[in-house]
Amino acid sequence: MQTAKFTELPKTASLPSIQQLIQEHSLYARRLDTLRAKTYLTDAEQLEEVRLKKLKLSLKDEMERLRRLGMS
Repeated sequence: MQTAKFTELPKTASLPSIQQLIQEHSLYARRLDTLRAKTYLTDAEQLEEVRLKKLKLSLKDEMERLRRLGMS
């Protein structure tokens, strides 16, 4: 039986800052606003909308995690 190998976490400097995450979150929000303004979405646009919503939520979770750790 092989044991799991643990890897080192990346150094803090290589982690994205909350400000970078906020900018990315804002970019996704603007694209979602553009999609929501359309009367009808193509299949590709519907998939993009779902993907963007998931990405935004993931970024929001990461920003909260960094805030709790006291990183900015």
